[in-house]
Amino acid sequence: MVGPGPGCSALGVGLARRRRRRWVRWGAGGVGGVVVVVVGVGWGLYLKLDGNITADEAAAAELRRYEKERPTSLVRGAQNILLIGSDSRAGDENRKYGRDTGTERSDTTILLHLAAKRDSATAISVPRDLMVNVPSCRRPDGTRTPPMFTMFNHAFQAGGSACTIRTVEKLTDIRIDHHVVVDFHGFKEMVDAVDGVQVCLKEPVNDKAAELRLPAGRVTLNGEQALGYVRARKSLGDGSDTDRMDRQQRFLGALVNKVRSNGVLLNPAKLYPVLDAATSSLTTDPGLASLRGLYQLVRGVRDIPTEHVRFLTVPREAYVYNANRDQLVEPEAERLFERVRRDGPVEVAPRGGSGAEKARENRSRDPAESASPAPTFRGNTAAEDTCE
Repeated sequence: MVGPGPGCSALGVGLARRRRRRWVRWGAGGVGGVVVVVVGVGWGLYLKLDGNITADEAAAAELRRYEKERPTSLVRGAQNILLIGSDSRAGDENRKYGRDTGTERSDTTILLHLAAKRDSATAISVPRDLMVNVPSCRRPDGTRTPPMFTMFNHAFQAGGSACTIRTVEKLTDIRIDHHVVVDFHGFKEMVDAVDGVQVCLKEPVNDKAAELRLPAGRVTLNGEQALGYVRARKSLGDGSDTDRMDRQQRFLGALVNKVRSNGVLLNPAKLYPVLDAATSSLTTDPGLASLRGLYQLVRGVRDIPTEHVRFLTVPREAYVYNANRDQLVEPEAERLFERVRRDGPVEVAPRGGSGAEKARENRSRDPAESASPAPTFRGNTAAEDTCE
């Protein structure tokens, strides 16, 4: 029996090679198509998230007018971001919390200091009832308010974020590098995006005004419950704004822990809904009003240990002329502001007693101890378990 000749063998090899080339071309084309789709989807998601953020151009323009009187940054690389929680009722999602009167107040204001080495973060609450000097500010209609000595949250109501920033800078002599304004809806969406945040309640909560009913013990709050929890006053604690700020700070610490513990920052499937929620109701200065700007900020802080994420309130006590208002406790407040200005270390001690009591403790210290490199203020860290 005669086998195939050399010509047939060559022909078979040639056919096999052509088939392989076709498969390679089809495979490459398929992979290329997938890459194009993935890149296209990724770019579309990027544009969506990027477009969620509102740039606060009006505030930027107003701050430029007063650039010469603003504080100077003393430490290269350190960042100070003012976080403002707005109680705006504008929009369908916020209207259910009250009538939209056309004015907004700063329900919560926190000065977040990021150390130049990005090895610590310090979040300082500024009480809304703190009596401060509010400068002349531009109203939304273009007119200007007279300078006045009044409650801190009047600044946001009078002139928005620019007025709040100028008030904080005059109070602390700390340069504000960036600012972020978030409303009720944005806060709720953020909590829901991380599948809730766990808190610890010593007693059951039944707050009709906040429509909040919770059992005692460890409870995982969804967005709606979390909003009621951080805003409630009469049904939780002693009803004071001090207690409410303490609760807000503990909640933020728990939120930081949740984001860090379940791998959100490293898992795109978990990260996207968080970013979508976080950006959907944000108004920021133009420098942060993009995913690139926010990413650069987050990239520098994502590795800060939770025990180095500290929360505290400015040292203050009851205002001498009105017990329902606050005033700074000096020189403790200035010690804190000086530390932040110079990017110095700040430590926090477990909560207990009032701000005035803590101030008296500081005053009674030995002078050498008072000059220690890391003064201690009343507060907590993100690493603390609120049930302990």
